[in-house]
Amino acid sequence: MIRKAKIADVKTIQKFINQYAKSGEMLPRSLNQIYEELQNYFVIEKNKNVLGCCELFITWEDLAEIKALAVSPNERRKGYGTILTKKCISEAKKLGIKKVFALTFKPKFFQKIGFKIVQKEVLPHKIWFECVRCHLFPDCNEVPVMKDIS
Repeated sequence: MIRKAKIADVKTIQKFINQYAKSGEMLPRSLNQIYEELQNYFVIEKNKNVLGCCELFITWEDLAEIKALAVSPNERRKGYGTILTKKCISEAKKLGIKKVFALTFKPKFFQKIGFKIVQKEVLPHKIWFECVRCHLFPDCNEVPVMKDIS
């Protein structure tokens, strides 16, 4: 079942994200960052256990970012990441968003569900606010991907 994240999920969300961050597969998130953006998160659960998370972050009137996609290492390769991503896309469509993008170290995952690799320059300047706070800036090797959902 997919649902909106709750306060009780925050530490689990951070654990999943930061496990991947330790291996260089995604960027870390502080508890503060997750609490501030909690209303943007979805989780997938089975038997009342959270198995993964994903954030839909609106960046402009027609654009949203899929962020913080993480699945429990024990539950990988079961389709949960795809389900979470598709939920974010569905929610973006309901809001009238025309395009969704992600910055990722795993572009092939997103390409399998219709995203295309794009140049970073097509992304709004607003997203660079987070980038300049990142330890990888300015030598980031995340790949920007985008999908037209209009």
